[in-house]
Amino acid sequence: MSDEPETVEEDGTTGVALEDGEPPAAAGLDEETLRRREAALAQVVQYGDPVLKSRASQISEFDQALSDEIDRMIVLMKASLGVGLAANQVGKLRRLLVFQTNADVEPQALLNPEIDWLSEETEPMIEGCLSIPRVVVEVERPLYARVRGQDKTGADVLIEASGHEARVLQHEIDHLNGVLILDRAERSQRRGALKALRRGESYSPPDDE
Repeated sequence: MSDEPETVEEDGTTGVALEDGEPPAAAGLDEETLRRREAALAQVVQYGDPVLKSRASQISEFDQALSDEIDRMIVLMKASLGVGLAANQVGKLRRLLVFQTNADVEPQALLNPEIDWLSEETEPMIEGCLSIPRVVVEVERPLYARVRGQDKTGADVLIEASGHEARVLQHEIDHLNGVLILDRAERSQRRGALKALRRGESYSPPDDE
């Protein structure tokens, strides 16, 4: 998901830091940061590539090559100003994601993640995607999630997530299952976003929705 600053939350949107997105000039980013971001985004698979609609495969080998892949994804995520990145987005159909929902904590990798439980309580918020530039839509997701997976050594991991972290993890696991934010958007927003993508334009939900 991306940090797409508006004026409300520390994570940059109307309530959630997006996995991906296009921070506007108002974010006050310097030219070097913007240059690094553009270079990183050039390595992220973009909407229309079939890998984004494909289900990733389980990881069974926890070797140095995997560790190197994780390190590369973390570098890309941070340079892109994102808070999460799934392997599909770098063209790898492996069940691997990285995320960092708070600048004060270390980036984390989660392998073979599966959602164990979701709360009945949900909330709609704006989300964007590094693979769908300049487009944001409203997505309703559970506020709490329990996610199981493994770390880069193969050790079991259990994450009890809430709020922003829960949303980011759900977004990234969606990627690994071939599901995009457009698939979860309300129909009129999905139509508007698709039209904007065909025209090479930006899209955000109308204020009256």
